[in-house]
Amino acid sequence: MLKTSLRSTAALALAALSLSTAHAERSMPMAQPVPHNVPDAQDKPYPGVITLDIDASDTARGVYRVVETVPVAAGATRLTLQLPQWIPGHHSPSGTIDQLNDVRFFIDGKPVKWWRDPVEIFAFHIDLPAGTKEVVAKFVHTSPVAGGEGRISMTQEMLNLQWDRMSLYPAGHYTRQIKFKPTVTFPKGWEVATALDGKKVDGQKVTWDVIDYEALVDSPIFAGAYFKRFDLGRGVAMNAVADKAELLAIKPEHLDSYKALVEEAWATFGAQHFDHYDFLLALTDRMGGIGLEHHRSSENAMMPKSWTEWKEHDFARNVISHEYSHSWDGKFRRSAQLWTPDFREPMRDNLLWVYEGQTQFWGYVLAARSGIQSKEAILGAFASNAGMFTQWPGREWRSVEDTTFDPIISGRRPKPYASINRNEDYYVEGALMWLEVDQIIREGTKGAKGLDDFAKAFFGIKNGDWGEVTYDFAEVAKTLNGIYAYDWATFLDTHMNQPGQPVPLGGIEKGGYKLVWKDTPNPYDKGRFAAGKSLVLTHSLGVTIDREGKVTSTRWDSPAFNAALVTGVKILSVNGSAYGEDAMKAAITAAKGNDKPITLITQRGDKVSTINIDYHDGLRYPWLEKQGDAKSVAGLDLLLAPKRLAANAGGAKAKGK
Repeated sequence: MLKTSLRSTAALALAALSLSTAHAERSMPMAQPVPHNVPDAQDKPYPGVITLDIDASDTARGVYRVVETVPVAAGATRLTLQLPQWIPGHHSPSGTIDQLNDVRFFIDGKPVKWWRDPVEIFAFHIDLPAGTKEVVAKFVHTSPVAGGEGRISMTQEMLNLQWDRMSLYPAGHYTRQIKFKPTVTFPKGWEVATALDGKKVDGQKVTWDVIDYEALVDSPIFAGAYFKRFDLGRGVAMNAVADKAELLAIKPEHLDSYKALVEEAWATFGAQHFDHYDFLLALTDRMGGIGLEHHRSSENAMMPKSWTEWKEHDFARNVISHEYSHSWDGKFRRSAQLWTPDFREPMRDNLLWVYEGQTQFWGYVLAARSGIQSKEAILGAFASNAGMFTQWPGREWRSVEDTTFDPIISGRRPKPYASINRNEDYYVEGALMWLEVDQIIREGTKGAKGLDDFAKAFFGIKNGDWGEVTYDFAEVAKTLNGIYAYDWATFLDTHMNQPGQPVPLGGIEKGGYKLVWKDTPNPYDKGRFAAGKSLVLTHSLGVTIDREGKVTSTRWDSPAFNAALVTGVKILSVNGSAYGEDAMKAAITAAKGNDKPITLITQRGDKVSTINIDYHDGLRYPWLEKQGDAKSVAGLDLLLAPKRLAANAGGAKAKGK
C-alpha cells in the first residue's frame, strides 16, 4: 500500500509540474506594420470630369441607383475610390458605408476585381490594366424605410438626396480639385430644389453644371410631389416640400417673418457669403428630421403643421434661423482644426462653442428679431437652457470645450445619465456665454456696441466670398478686444475650457432678467413637452416619463435617482391611484411643504416594487422674469428687438435732422 501511495504522490507531483509548465508558457505575437494604402490628399487637380448619374425615382422601395464614370490618368495602375466619412456639420465620422450596396466596377464594359481597404473601410481599390481610360462604378444606396434603420431620406411624397451618401471620389486630391457633372432622375411631376447652378430639365431627368466635389457635397437636393417656392429677397428663396399640399399654406404675415430674417441677418453681419441661397424645408413626419448647414443652402425639417398651426409650433421653428446663421459662422468662418481638405481626414472638434454656440445664439436672436419665433419663446429657451445647467453635475468635471468631442465619443446615442456625462453642451452653454459677452460689451460701451459689432468684424468680411476663412482662439479674443477692451482671452478660457464654473447666468442677469421657478412650463417648454408627448419632471423628481408611464431619463443624484427610479422602470400607480400625468403632478403638488412621501408602485422587468420618494418642493419649471420696472427696456430686450427697424428709424431721424 505504501508503494502505491508513493507512486500516486509522484504522479500528482508530475501532473502539477506539467500544469505549472503549461501555465508558464505564453505565446506572444509581434505587431505587424499597419498598411496605409490610401494616399493623402494633395492640392492638385484630378484629371477629367467625373459623371454621376443617379436614378432617384424608386420611391416605393427607397432605393437610389447610381452609375458613376471616373476618368483615369494615362499610365495609372490603381484607382482608389472612397465614400465620404467625415461630413462637414456632423462633427463626427458619420458616413453611411452600410447603406452602399451591390458595388461593382467595370472597365471597357467588363467587370473587374476590387478590394476594400482593410484599414480604411470606406475606400475601394481597383487595380487597372494597362491602357485603362475610365472606370464605371455601379451601386445602390438603400435609404432606410423605417426609423429604426436610420434616417429616412425618401418617402412616397418627397426625398432628400445627399451626394456624400451616394457618390465615390478618388483619393489623393483635395475635394475642391475634383470635378463632377451631376444628373438625377426624379419621380414624374416632382419639383426639385438645390443650390446647384445650371439646371436643365429633360423629362424626369435633371442635370446641372460641372462643379467641384466639395461644393457638390455642400449642395443637397430636396424634391417632392407637393412643393412651393417663395422669394425672400437678397437672392434668398424658401423651397418647401410637404406630406400633403395643404400643409404648404402659409399666411402672408408669417411668410414676411422669413423675409425679415433675411434682412435681419444682413443688418447683423453686414455681408453675405453666397451668390444665392436656398432654404430646403420639409414639413413632414415621414421623412427623417434634419438641420444641416451649407454655404448656399440648408437642410431643414419641421413638424407637418408648423406653418398651418403657427402659434402652436412657436417653440419649434428655430432650425431655420440657426442654419441660416451657419452660412457665416461655420461655413465661411471655421476653426482651423475643423477644416479638412477631403472627407477622409478626421476633423478635430475644436472651438465648436464658436461654430455652434454663437450660431445657437444668433439663431435665437434672429428668430426673435424677425418674428419667426416670439420673444416669449426665445426667453423660454434661454430659461430652459439655464435651468438645465443648475441641475447638471457633469459641469463639475467636464469643460464645455471637452463636450465638443461628444459627437465623436457618443455618436449622439442616448445616455443613461446625461446630466453627469454631459451632452453637446457647446451649443446652449456656448449661447449663454455669448449672451454674457453681448451684455458685457453693452454695459461697457453704455449701449453703443454689442455682439452685432463682433459679428460684422469677424463674419462680415469679404462680402460675396463663399470659400472658407479659418480662425483660432487668439483671433476670436483679439477681434472681441477690437470691439471693447476687456480680458477676453481669460474670460473665454475660464468659461469654455475650465470645468467647475458657476451656472451661466451672467448674461441673463446683466440683461435685466432673473432665472425663477414656477409650477407651470414656460411657453418654449410647454410646446416641446407637448410635442414630445412626455411628462418632464427634470427639476422636481428628476425624471422624464412617457405616456405609458415608463421612465425615459433620470437626472443624476435627483430624488428619483436616489430611489432607483431609472430608465426603463414603469410606474404603475401613484399614491394608490393608477398612473397618469395628472395623478403624478397632483401627487408632487400635494407633497409640497409637508413630510409625506410620494408612493409609487413600479415594475422593472418581472419585479414589482413600492418606492417612497421623499420630495417636497413641488413642481418646478424655469422662467426668465424681468427685474425692476416691467415697462423698462433692459439689455436683453434691446438684443432681441428688430435691428433693421432700429437702423431704419435711426436713418430716418438723421435725415429729418
